[in-house]
Amino acid sequence: MTPWREGLRGWLLAGTEQARRHPGPHAQPEPHHPRHHWWRVMCLTGVDYFSTLGYQPGIAILAAGAVSPIATAVLVAVTLFGALPVYRRVAGESPRGEGSIAILEKQLSWWKGKLLVLVLLGFACTDFLITITLSAADATAHILENPYAPDLLAGHEVAVTLVLLALLAAVFLRGFTEAVGIAVILVVVYLALNVVVIVVSLYKVATHPSLLDDWHALLVAEHPDAFALVGVALIVFPKLALGLSGFETGVAVMPLIRGGPDSPDSPADTADTDANPAGRIRGARRLLTTAALIMAVLLLTSSLATTVLIPEQLAEPGGPANGRALAYLAHQELGSAFGTAYDVSTIAILWFAGASALAGLLNLVPRYLPRYGMAPHWAQAVRPLVLVFTAIGFAVTIIFRASVDKQGGAYATGVLVLITSASVAVTISAARRGRRRAAFGFGAITAVFVYTTVANVIERPDGLIIGSIFILSILVISFLSRAVRSFELRVTGVRLDETATRWVTEAARSGALHLVANEFDTGDAAEYADKASKAHEVLHVPRAARLLFLEVVVPDSSEFEGRLDVCGRERHGYRILQLTSNSVPNAIAALLLHLRDLTGTRPNVYFEWSEGNPLQNLARFVFFGVGEVASTTREILREAEPDPQRRPFVHVA
Repeated sequence: MTPWREGLRGWLLAGTEQARRHPGPHAQPEPHHPRHHWWRVMCLTGVDYFSTLGYQPGIAILAAGAVSPIATAVLVAVTLFGALPVYRRVAGESPRGEGSIAILEKQLSWWKGKLLVLVLLGFACTDFLITITLSAADATAHILENPYAPDLLAGHEVAVTLVLLALLAAVFLRGFTEAVGIAVILVVVYLALNVVVIVVSLYKVATHPSLLDDWHALLVAEHPDAFALVGVALIVFPKLALGLSGFETGVAVMPLIRGGPDSPDSPADTADTDANPAGRIRGARRLLTTAALIMAVLLLTSSLATTVLIPEQLAEPGGPANGRALAYLAHQELGSAFGTAYDVSTIAILWFAGASALAGLLNLVPRYLPRYGMAPHWAQAVRPLVLVFTAIGFAVTIIFRASVDKQGGAYATGVLVLITSASVAVTISAARRGRRRAAFGFGAITAVFVYTTVANVIERPDGLIIGSIFILSILVISFLSRAVRSFELRVTGVRLDETATRWVTEAARSGALHLVANEFDTGDAAEYADKASKAHEVLHVPRAARLLFLEVVVPDSSEFEGRLDVCGRERHGYRILQLTSNSVPNAIAALLLHLRDLTGTRPNVYFEWSEGNPLQNLARFVFFGVGEVASTTREILREAEPDPQRRPFVHVA
């Protein structure tokens, strides 16, 4: 490899630090990482959640027209009485920030859980990636519509958005440290400016009754029947689902929340522990509730103000209020100076929301895929992932022409699928715990979100298309990666119980270790006698040698890595080492290497050839941890120990 290629490779893989060291919705702190009060952490997740005010009101006008305030009221009701209770329960069941995906993974065993996680990861990637591109596109809209923006930028929305995405990538390639303090400043300033704009706008509405009269007249003219109006609002509100974002990130930042007693006078035993993080859970629930209430008020008031004061045609694509309704009011009602300050604040929080979402991606993908064996080794490093996600962001921006409206459907789909999965997770959890009333309530909430998701997909299929592309890509790459990495040891540690250790030590003192692999059948004396007879007669094992039988129990072959537990069991006078692992060949190879290092003796292992088609056996090995054990064990040992003089012996008959 040339020096420049070696240098590039070293730079890309430098440190191979896990993305959990980066900030964002899914950041996981190191053990020494400082924790923060829940309201400060709320600001970190709020850069994503609250920043939707930059485009949500404009999208609401475009989607619902005069019905926007009523549809927003429905959205707020679904948020407070649907999403909030669900995620308060999720916070209680995933205090380490695992989120709803991990809860579902625990509820569904074996490959069913893994496949569901892979599908949900596709939608989660859709959510976070579109958050990045949508936020950058909306930041571009605020830049170009500002009266002080250079004329040469006009008509170059895509180019400006790509520059913002490139700057975001450059920050992560350079190194990005978690900054709750920056998030607090951005959120406080942004919310304060929004409150000013909304209050001034509502004051104008209150002092000009004709504005409300005109809106009411338009509403009645379009929908004269009150019940029909409510029905229209129920049909339209899924288009406004962007206002539901932030809950999944709210529970994911839980590890950053400082737990412990409520006051200095509280007893010391009320402090958080790993087994009982009550303070962290309490803080997370306060975070979720407070954020939801703040957003509910802002969504309702901003929707009313923008709908009444902004003509619908101005919010259409190409109009000055498109994707920036509140910014338009800031300029109209408070002047260009204040409007520019609002634009700067909005651009900053939208850019930081993109940084938060990218950090979420950098943590979310390494959290699951390597554990499943479904990611290349370079996925453990931050920089290659940053380049991959940035390239995808470029493609999405170009395809959607940096349009906020066109990306809204994809964003809403990702958000709704995650919330629906969370509802399903807590419903299943409540049902399995025997809490029927809770299960019924969460089931009803799940039905609402299923309707909302389906309605959004039918209306705007872009999100499903993008999510499906991500899902297909993740599935193909994941299974190819698992197949390639299947010949790794895949054992994080080996533990022998006292009996197994004693037997191994006694056998090693005789000068050799002879282990016979046996697939447990009936467990009677004849089974072991037959195996022992074949070992002596066919494989020429000395009759004086004390045989140790190997039997592997595979509780969950869908797991890629895990600890190898070895227990000594005696049946009918035969000594059996019972291994518990997720793969038979990998477990045997890991044990052989461990015994070599433990005793200083190269073990001998004896197999029989497996029956069946080689390709079928390979597939059984990749997905079920069994198959052709003999040749697979030999290959794993060859890759793990390159020196033939130190490699355990493998015998097959």
